[in-house]
Amino acid sequence: MLRSEELPDCFYKKKPTLIYPNSATPNHSLYLSNLDDQKFLRFSIKYLYLFQKAVSLDILKYSLSKVLVHYYPLAGRLRASSPHDHKLQIDCNGQGAVFADAFMDITCHQFLQLSGKPNRSWRKLLYSVEAHSFLDIPPLVVQVTNLRCGGMILCTAINHCICDGIGTSQFLHAWSYVLTKPKLDFTFLPFHFIQVLKARDPPQITHTNLGYTKTTLKDNYTHVDINQYLQSQPLVPTSLTFTPTHILCLKRQYFPSLKCTHFEALASHTWRSWVQSLDLSPPSLKVKLLFSVNVRKKLVPELPQGYYGNGIVLACAETVVKDLVNVNLYHAIKLIQQAKSSLTDGNVRSMIDLLEDKNVKTDTCSSLVISQWAKLGLEDLDFGEGEALHMGPLTSDIYCLFLPVVGNFDSVRVQVSVPESVVEKFEYYMMDGLDKEDK
Repeated sequence: MLRSEELPDCFYKKKPTLIYPNSATPNHSLYLSNLDDQKFLRFSIKYLYLFQKAVSLDILKYSLSKVLVHYYPLAGRLRASSPHDHKLQIDCNGQGAVFADAFMDITCHQFLQLSGKPNRSWRKLLYSVEAHSFLDIPPLVVQVTNLRCGGMILCTAINHCICDGIGTSQFLHAWSYVLTKPKLDFTFLPFHFIQVLKARDPPQITHTNLGYTKTTLKDNYTHVDINQYLQSQPLVPTSLTFTPTHILCLKRQYFPSLKCTHFEALASHTWRSWVQSLDLSPPSLKVKLLFSVNVRKKLVPELPQGYYGNGIVLACAETVVKDLVNVNLYHAIKLIQQAKSSLTDGNVRSMIDLLEDKNVKTDTCSSLVISQWAKLGLEDLDFGEGEALHMGPLTSDIYCLFLPVVGNFDSVRVQVSVPESVVEKFEYYMMDGLDKEDK
């Protein structure tokens, strides 16, 4: 047994290598849409997979080199389109993805006991590239860590400016397909030409987009910056699993006559619990819920099959603290449904045009942000030695993740970091009246 939640150090036998596409790829620049190029997305999506049995490093490297022929932008580098331009593009130059292999003196069983709540020591499981800026970090970084028991942990960092959650899942499944079915035709063909989301000239801003702002909240309706408040103190990850029984109980308890999805029910409940636990004031303080919505099929025409760039936008529900906390959750549900239904082709196009103004930014100051990972197929990745025992993020943040539960497709794990002083309160509000339903 480990004596603490801290992971031991990784042992690297050699320096990381670069994995190049194993045949010639186009050498050109690829446009990034305004949805890709948001400053809010200038980070890497970091996934962690725990497997019972390790896969040969040579096989993993070779299959990665093969799949990078198709997903060649991930072997390129991000750069500004001009020295004085904030706009980014992908230089498809084949410089390669970073691949590190390491050993950690831990077993699968030991890691599973810690898997619910990531901490800073988990960062050891992904090689940290020394870089002066975000642009200098290769779009794809992989680390395979072999374990004492013969298992392995696979961590990937995939640049969010190039792929959204759906796109990263598509890429990872393409990699596993190339490895496990090398003699079959490749069926995960990506669509690269991101100009399909190009802003109109001139911009046509025809809709109000509550999720964005050009001013700080101090210039607007409140002097409370919730995001800044959270970042100013120690945060602790919370991880709570909701079974289908829990979610049905939520529906019966709060809105038995309202037709809604499991996501809508759980998102409204999480938003309310988060606001309650933080004890936000004054009661008239405006609070927002930003949540990811896939718009691939909402656009006219629909985005092509295989589109792996950012085809998601953040829908925004907004209310005041007193209405969210004191009114039946029916109120929050309706706000979420209205935010989703408003994302028409016209609204999304207006949002893309709005983002031509680089002073416009995502309004995280008063918002809980929920990212949906639970229905992307991320949990059923198999590199030939069985599906993962655990799948989740490498780190925990103030952004809330709805995560898949390995072995239980219908359950959802809610993970978010909150101030240490409110952990118990948040978990109480989240599970109050629900635990007894599974007994």
